Amino acid sequence: MSKNIIIKPILSDKSEKLSNDNVYTFVVDRSCNRIEVKKEIERIYNVKVEAVRTLIVPGKVKTKNTKRGLVKGTKSAYKKAMVKLADSEVIDLFDEL
Repeated sequence: MSKNIIIKPILSDKSEKLSNDNVYTFVVDRSCNRIEVKKEIERIYNVKVEAVRTLIVPGKVKTKNTKRGLVKGTKSAYKKAMVKLADSEVIDLFDEL
């Protein structure tokens, strides 16, 4: 049984600046480790990965005003992987959108 390790790429201003340095950011499954992320990125995008950094982004409490009053909710935590590629490698994230 194959599990989805790479959930989606992160497309933000900060991740775009990092992509100029050949570092790409992805949301990954919380139970996977760096080695699994490296193998999956190399398999999906056919690139050579130099390094992988992972971190868990904590959940946040969000509030908003509605007609019924103040509504509180939580934004769930997720695991983020920052993948550094070899100098000659490039991932085109906008090609798959």
